[in-house]
Amino acid sequence: MGASGWSYYVEYQPNLSKALAELRTRVFEDGDYWWAEPYEFGESAKSFPNRPRTEDELWSSESVQESGTHSILDMREMVRPGEQPTFGTVEPVSEAEALQCAGVTRLTRAHVAQLQELMLERWLGRCAVLHDDAGQPSEIYFWGYSGD
Repeated sequence: MGASGWSYYVEYQPNLSKALAELRTRVFEDGDYWWAEPYEFGESAKSFPNRPRTEDELWSSESVQESGTHSILDMREMVRPGEQPTFGTVEPVSEAEALQCAGVTRLTRAHVAQLQELMLERWLGRCAVLHDDAGQPSEIYFWGYSGD
């Protein structure tokens, strides 16, 4: 199948780990991911009434473990300051990266296209705090590529 790109916007909150956890919960509950068990291309899990009811149930499948969900569910945790990103982690965009890509440190939705160059590897995610016209944090943009 190959990897799939995914992206999400969520309301801003200062705790990025909590924002990631809440987004993962929403995506799972909505069935907004690819479920490897029925192996139906172009269909999300919400199309299947027998889809897993818990993440533990979802990830107990060897097919899901190998193929992923092609969604934020493939990301498990935020990279902590000073740590290197590893398989299944989300790394926040640093001020230096924002400045390099977009020429600003307070990113907005207008800068999202420029941030795409920061995604270099599959099975890793990124996130960026986006600001409103007044310069206040307003949302968090999560994006990445995952799945096989």
